[in-house]
Amino acid sequence: MIKSTVDPACTGLFSDLFLDYIGQKDTLAPFYQEYPELNRFKTSLEKKAFSEAKRRVLVDALREQYKGFGESAVTRNIEKLADPKTFTVTTGHQLNLMTGPSFFIYKIVSTLRLAEKLQKAYPDYQFVPVYWMASEDHDFEEINHFHFDGKKYTWETNQEGPVGEFEIDDTLKDLLKQWDFVPAFFKEAYTQSKYLKEAVRKYVHHLFAEKGLVIVDANHQALKRQFLPIIKDDLFYQRANTLVNESNESLEAAGYKTQVFPREINFFYMEPGRRERLVRQDAEFRTHDGKNKWTEAEMEAFLETHPEKFSPNVVMRPLYQEVILPNLAYLGGPAEVAYWFQLKKVFDHYKVSFPVLLPRNFAMIIPGQVQRKIDKLRMKPEELFQSIDRLRIAYVKQHAPEDLSLKTEKEQLNQLFGTLEKRASRLDPTLEAAVKAALTRSDKILDQVAVKFRKAEEKNQKDAIRQLREVKAYLFPNGTLQERKVNFLEFYLKDPEMIEQLLGKFDPLDFNFIILQENGSEGSTQEKVQIG
Repeated sequence: MIKSTVDPACTGLFSDLFLDYIGQKDTLAPFYQEYPELNRFKTSLEKKAFSEAKRRVLVDALREQYKGFGESAVTRNIEKLADPKTFTVTTGHQLNLMTGPSFFIYKIVSTLRLAEKLQKAYPDYQFVPVYWMASEDHDFEEINHFHFDGKKYTWETNQEGPVGEFEIDDTLKDLLKQWDFVPAFFKEAYTQSKYLKEAVRKYVHHLFAEKGLVIVDANHQALKRQFLPIIKDDLFYQRANTLVNESNESLEAAGYKTQVFPREINFFYMEPGRRERLVRQDAEFRTHDGKNKWTEAEMEAFLETHPEKFSPNVVMRPLYQEVILPNLAYLGGPAEVAYWFQLKKVFDHYKVSFPVLLPRNFAMIIPGQVQRKIDKLRMKPEELFQSIDRLRIAYVKQHAPEDLSLKTEKEQLNQLFGTLEKRASRLDPTLEAAVKAALTRSDKILDQVAVKFRKAEEKNQKDAIRQLREVKAYLFPNGTLQERKVNFLEFYLKDPEMIEQLLGKFDPLDFNFIILQENGSEGSTQEKVQIG
């Protein structure tokens, strides 16, 4: 596969907040703990504290979740978590269908690579890569589909509530029979699981077990009990709401758009088939739909007996993660990294260690037939990220047999009107304004003629313009990055060693966009494109 270098900042694909962070902008320093450079992890390692009791709870929960999976690098990593010198590096993502967009795989590969780099740099410690499986999310429409070979495949079901508890019903099993391109291990994961969370764990384990990736399902009573003091505090005192809003005001005053907005209570009530937002009115708690109500005393007692029924929202989920994991670093996409900045005050208030934040690696894979078009068009890697209109116009001008901007004619026009302006000043100085206005009108007319010339030349270069559009459409389907739309099976089925290829190319401490070019059976080459 290949390393290249565009300025995706001009594409609007990344937030200013994210770009300034990876550019080490000083104004963001109050909103994070340590900047992600290899030598700076030492400070976090020395400060990180995670009790033996919490480690026991975590290890026991993971043993339970991996019961029946057999011995592997994963089970060995789970046992390592009992050691006080073992720390995790984590990425999180929603459940998905057939892994969803490719960047899900890129997140995990980035996390594995960070664990490897830290292990080499700090051999006195142990580092375990973790995928936080967001089984409690309830936005099924976001994850009920995947795109493969230009087509969208969707699972339709009437189930509601946390998606991890969705049953693998006959509708999905029937679809699996129709999807003949899906590898056997995917089909086996779904057909031999009762719930979606089980299926996702099985196929992610199949792909990454040898690398020791530990999958955490935090929807677990013992793990939730670790978080109980913060759940209770948020329900009764709503401190996070105030703290996040203060951070939002500071970020917005510095010119940044905020990503998430807190609520007075940042938890949902959860039970089979339901995940409802909690609200408080006077001395009463209730679910947003009004089906459940508790007095303050009832809520206190209910929290103690059923902490697993309280599900954190986007504000509290990162805090929950850091409470139950001995976590050193978190890797996420642009929006994720950006919204963590809004939470630093919440972490400080609850005296929870803030992890080192890293952007996952960003990548684009260019198949051979598309690369041949790029080569024929003589496009530079950075040009791939320009808009099709900008590309089209620049290409036509560059390859036209003569100047389409009418530069020479404009220079001649300026000389002519310069002479006229001198004559006007001798005759009557008030005529100078009329001459300048005439020059402006003439310039506009030449601009209009230049556009007509360019459009005429576009017709002459229609084959090249068509190829430009085809390249852009493949690499940016529906105007978005390939990694956010195309499923990784599109590449994996052609190269079962795809994940090994990515592991050889990714570096989570190198904040460049990676362009990977397929080279058939011999593997791939790589280029980088600077982000920001």
